[in-house]
Amino acid sequence: MEKVVFVGAGSMAEAVIAGMIEQKAITPHHIYVMNKSDEERLIALQNKYGTSIVCKDKAALKQADLIVLATKPKDIHQVMTELRPFLQDQAAILSVIAGVSMATIEIGFGHRPIARCMPNTSATIGKSATGVAMNRAVDESTRQDMLQLLGAIGLVREVEEDDLHAVTALSGSGPAYVYYLAEALEAAALTNGLSQDVARSLIIQTLEGAAAMLKETEAEPALLREGVTSPNGTTAAGLQALEDGNFKETIADCIKKAALRSRELGASSEHTSTS
Repeated sequence: MEKVVFVGAGSMAEAVIAGMIEQKAITPHHIYVMNKSDEERLIALQNKYGTSIVCKDKAALKQADLIVLATKPKDIHQVMTELRPFLQDQAAILSVIAGVSMATIEIGFGHRPIARCMPNTSATIGKSATGVAMNRAVDESTRQDMLQLLGAIGLVREVEEDDLHAVTALSGSGPAYVYYLAEALEAAALTNGLSQDVARSLIIQTLEGAAAMLKETEAEPALLREGVTSPNGTTAAGLQALEDGNFKETIADCIKKAALRSRELGASSEHTSTS
């Protein structure tokens, strides 16, 4: 794909742009960025990454091979109404908007290749975990192009569209859960007498090492946990505290509520499109 236009310039759009450029998936001047009204943000991205800015006449849209939708869910219908007249018939759509269905996008932009994906902000460093679903209008060539672009920002897995709610809750929001865990571990370490520098470095390496063990050994998480846990030892005492605090139930509730919110956003967008 020679020309990609990002509609929306928030943190997720920037993460994907940064990852694509860092991994040389597309040259910066072939990436165009537009938003509703914040021109300073567009200039900042241009200065940082070398991207091009879509002018108010939206001429760049007429030559776009791929439109990446990265707006807020509440803005999607206005965006589609404004942009549809400028799109060529063969332009594909890739949406990173939580909850907005491909059916809604097809109503707004007409029948064309459409994909929905949920990356995460680790795309910035090429470490995203991305789920993607595609409609039947996506041919094999376009499918491979999209997978290549998304693969440049990390791991990508194709899923059914309805599964994107769970993907959003798990890996889309997942970095925030990990950072929250890191915050809690650091606060506890400071309370127990470690300095912030020591605690932070140990936490980062512990998380990185555990993730690497899961990936490289391909062992079940429970088996790896048991390998660390001696009967009546320190790890067992710590795990008991987590169990007493209903750790697994809390995580399950976390994913459930995030997925439910994704469905609510989707339902809201469907209601708006029919009202």
